[in-house]
Amino acid sequence: MVEPAKSSPLSELRIALPSLPMRLQEVGRFVAANDYDATTRSMRDLAAEAGADPAAFTRLAKAIGYSGWDDLRAALTEARRPSPTSPFSARAKGRRHGPDSDVTLITDKLEAEAAGLPRISAHAIADAARTLHDAKRIWITGYRSCRSVAELLNYELRLFRPEQVQIVGASGPDDLDLGAFRPGEAVIVIGFMPYTNASVRVAQAAYRAGARLIAIADSVAAPMAEGADHVLLFEAASSPGFFPSLTGALAIAQSLAAVTFSLGGTAAKKRLQDTEARLAATSTYVSEKG
Repeated sequence: MVEPAKSSPLSELRIALPSLPMRLQEVGRFVAANDYDATTRSMRDLAAEAGADPAAFTRLAKAIGYSGWDDLRAALTEARRPSPTSPFSARAKGRRHGPDSDVTLITDKLEAEAAGLPRISAHAIADAARTLHDAKRIWITGYRSCRSVAELLNYELRLFRPEQVQIVGASGPDDLDLGAFRPGEAVIVIGFMPYTNASVRVAQAAYRAGARLIAIADSVAAPMAEGADHVLLFEAASSPGFFPSLTGALAIAQSLAAVTFSLGGTAAKKRLQDTEARLAATSTYVSEKG
């Protein structure tokens, strides 16, 4: 049995940020955005660049459960150690040119996409699916290219929970839905760098409302992941090509739907059968007979 991955210091920082005093939030965001510098530079140098008191870094470390800054820095250093299998994000950036360069690019991209999928945490998805199963209502949002992932997840979940799943902003301005979030509901926010302001607003509204927040993101330091109950990570920038990859995000969305359906048992199966019967009655699909 594979043990679940231990919580990373950046993940601990992300979860704690919304509950910290404003000044410590600023220092925490600086550390999250400059985690490499945090492992290599002195606390005094970091404080000067962040425009903060050096003691704030010690207070931040203690606020998230470490004995002090040295303890947190050691954890950040350990977290940055490369995994046994070299990630495709470390591949050579230069592209070869020649008669088969286009085929090589496609092959490299397919290999990189496939290599990123096993690094998605199955344990994290299973935990998030349990939250969706228990939620009274599920809200989903993804902006720009991530809208396609949100639409797919919405479609799959509505097949067996038709009255309890909704895309933020589907029936009107987004801000109307932001005021409708309630405790006991779940809000899923999907995004990757560069992050949209709208996705951050949705995440913040979910946190303020006491709803369970699930972030599908490319980094634990993603601003829409602050305070999230679950962060499901995918590799957006590890494959070659001019645009970040959504393959991992799609795999997470489909896995979430599959596990949530499984947790629903016979009730979910009955609702899915009812949906299928309704689609058949309206001749949604082409008949195989003709």
